[in-house]
Amino acid sequence: MNMKEILEEVVKALVDQPDKVSVSEIDGERTIVYELRVDKSDLGKVIGKEGKTARAMRTIITAASMKGGKRGVLEILE
Repeated sequence: MNMKEILEEVVKALVDQPDKVSVSEIDGERTIVYELRVDKSDLGKVIGKEGKTARAMRTIITAASMKGGKRGVLEILE
């Protein structure tokens, strides 16, 4: 299971409308950008109180991508 699939599964478990969750992966030379899209009503659940949920997901992505020698970035889009 790659990071995109893991991120998608984690977010689907958090939201009320898992069918509207999509993750796209943009692989650059030194950076991997994960674009996360959720329904507007689920945006607060993904971000969490004071951004704690989003920060935790970003920490996991950063740690996992460093293993591959790249920088991982999570962008949460509406």
